[in-house]
Amino acid sequence: QVQLVESGGGMVQPGGSLTLSCAASGFTFSSYTMKWYRQTPGKERELVAAISSADTTRYADSVKGRFTISRDNAKNTVYLQMNSLKPEDTAIYYCNVRYALRDLWGQGTQVTVSS
Repeated sequence: QVQLVESGGGMVQPGGSLTLSCAASGFTFSSYTMKWYRQTPGKERELVAAISSADTTRYADSVKGRFTISRDNAKNTVYLQMNSLKPEDTAIYYCNVRYALRDLWGQGTQVTVSS
């Protein structure tokens, strides 16, 4: 059974940092592109960052230079290091993998940036 479990969310002041983790199981993690999305109420889910099986990365323009996606294939885990956080980064963050022609999601983790 494919499973994605996010952790690491919380509340932080503007300018602060958080690192999100997503532990994956049930598939050959190292072979898949992993993605982080975020969503706020009333808006569509937005792609934040992606990392391919070859460690190629891409980012939304809004987070370039502040966020870093990485993966540890030995731990079947993908990370999102978030620095210089802004109030507009407040959202639920979701881990994603496209597996067997389906988008699979974790349960999400809340990130709140507020003073």
